Amino acid sequence: MFTDWRIVGYWMLWASFALALPVYAQKDSIALDPVTVKGFVPQKFMSGLKIQRIDSASLAQVRYQNIGDILSAYTPIAFKNYGPGQLSTASFRGTSANHTAVLWNGLNINAPTLGQTDFSTIPVAGFDQLSVQYGSSASIVGSDAVGGSILLDSRASVTPFHVSDGRQQESFRNHQSRTDIRYAFPLNNAWAFSGKTALYYGRMNNDYPKPTRNTYALLPTETFQKGIVQDLFLRSQNGQEISAHVWLTDNKLTLTPDDIQGREMTRTTAYRTMVRYQVHTFTLRTAWVRDIIDYAKGDLSHPDHSVTDKFASRIEKDFTLSLGSEVNPVSVKTGGEWTHYRSRVPGYALSPASENRTDFFLLTRWQPATRATISVNLRQGLVTGFNPPFTPSVGLEYGLIQKALYTLTLKGSYGRSYRVPTLNERYWKDLGNPDIRPETGWNKEIGLEQTFKRAFGGTLRSSATFYHNRIKDWTYWNPSRNYRVENLQQVLARGMELQLSYQRQTGSWRTGLDAGYAFNKSSQEKAYDSYSRDIVGKQLVFVPEHTANANAFVQFKYTKLTGQLQAASKRYTTFDNSQFLDGYGLVNLLAETTFAFYKFKLVLQGQVRNVTDTFYLNVRNNAMPGRSFAVSLTFSYDSQ
Repeated sequence: MFTDWRIVGYWMLWASFALALPVYAQKDSIALDPVTVKGFVPQKFMSGLKIQRIDSASLAQVRYQNIGDILSAYTPIAFKNYGPGQLSTASFRGTSANHTAVLWNGLNINAPTLGQTDFSTIPVAGFDQLSVQYGSSASIVGSDAVGGSILLDSRASVTPFHVSDGRQQESFRNHQSRTDIRYAFPLNNAWAFSGKTALYYGRMNNDYPKPTRNTYALLPTETFQKGIVQDLFLRSQNGQEISAHVWLTDNKLTLTPDDIQGREMTRTTAYRTMVRYQVHTFTLRTAWVRDIIDYAKGDLSHPDHSVTDKFASRIEKDFTLSLGSEVNPVSVKTGGEWTHYRSRVPGYALSPASENRTDFFLLTRWQPATRATISVNLRQGLVTGFNPPFTPSVGLEYGLIQKALYTLTLKGSYGRSYRVPTLNERYWKDLGNPDIRPETGWNKEIGLEQTFKRAFGGTLRSSATFYHNRIKDWTYWNPSRNYRVENLQQVLARGMELQLSYQRQTGSWRTGLDAGYAFNKSSQEKAYDSYSRDIVGKQLVFVPEHTANANAFVQFKYTKLTGQLQAASKRYTTFDNSQFLDGYGLVNLLAETTFAFYKFKLVLQGQVRNVTDTFYLNVRNNAMPGRSFAVSLTFSYDSQ
């Protein structure tokens, strides 16, 4: 059904690059000054890597939803989804959920016990900026960044006072609420203060009108979520900044809540705190994170209680190295990070289990010429019991064409990646393996990015990226050995990604299109025992070969209509690829309008999800709900 997606992908590539031909014929060139990179700090040293930034308008459209919803809509990342309000994890470039690093203000918030993040527990209310970094960035980010990284960032408010409050009511008796307060004011002539306070609350009763769809059961579930986010910034005129960040979140999921004997409850609670101090080019950060997991089946009054504490400190210094009066200096960031884990888990052979991890890094960025930017990054990690490999990387960006109306940039990177085994993999009773080796791999990618201004009266951006990621010692809970965790030997993930973005404004009218396609071929290369010989060369389970997404909108003044498409090819459910879940395509519609008066705004939005009522199955082989509706009303006041 979805084999034609490859044809669509190639068409997107060649059609977008064909638009460059008229501009390519121009002979004049414009020298561009070096650009100071702002935003999430590590991005400055990610030359050659593909980075996609989700704009604030897109985040505002899904303000009551979670990060998995927006990534599914705007990126070709494949998601392993258990159902509405249930576990949702990413398959980044054909890798597993354990191969995606999730960074909150530079701190990896993956649960150290599981080594992953449940995206259904990360609401859009928890951050201000979202960037997606594709491919390995272990030399910059550290462990887990094998397939890619999700970068969440908090930003200081520039508005003296802003408040918004709203609620979204959905089908199946589901609802979400959110309140945001932002403030900023000077304390004296030398210091200024700003901050943000956000509260969110949601409940998904999933009260479906029918228990089945096409003879497949709809799994009854209930999800309750609440949280608070507090960001505070204190800035001085002489380059000092002190910031404090707190994110408290609580998520409770109950499967088959009406079945007293068979019901299952999983409650995940996270306390994330961080303090940062920066003076000029010196930064010091300390953080404490507590992850709590309560699990019970049947009788929910006495759940298994797991608590993991993470203490992290990081110190870094930025400076420049001069290479001569006619050559741009090299930007350098060097420092170290120390992390201590302490975990009490009922299933561990040793409780509490503790572990120390230390990382030393050296990041560089050099622009030897106007057209060229080079990054060379080095990292060495140290972990209790074993040492991760030395992790270097090199990245290059070169402006092939730099015109007033057209730019074409070649990007490429080559780097090593690694993943430190999770605490579960090392310390779980009987099934864990204290001698398990860290995963290591080499990632290669190359791509082209272009920007074409005044294309069809607007701005067109497109990119094509090809990657090859070989990962050794991939860990796997081996069914042939009673699910004891072992190193799977070697997996190869390769493929390509195409993305296209177009925006145009004519008077009061705005139109736009964002589209993406990914081909991911991910398979085991070598057998590790007799059990796996028949699965060598087969696609990994729940990793679709083809994924695609598209968002098209038209806006007139304060009214906006958006159409979304999400599609994935079949997903294999067995390692020998003998069984699979069919591919599917989903269409969503969003319409919103804003009523403005004085300094007040009222935003009314309506959504229709799965417009065509498409039938498809989740990971548990349960039916996903069909067409549903949501209506939200958001009131805001801005003092400016």
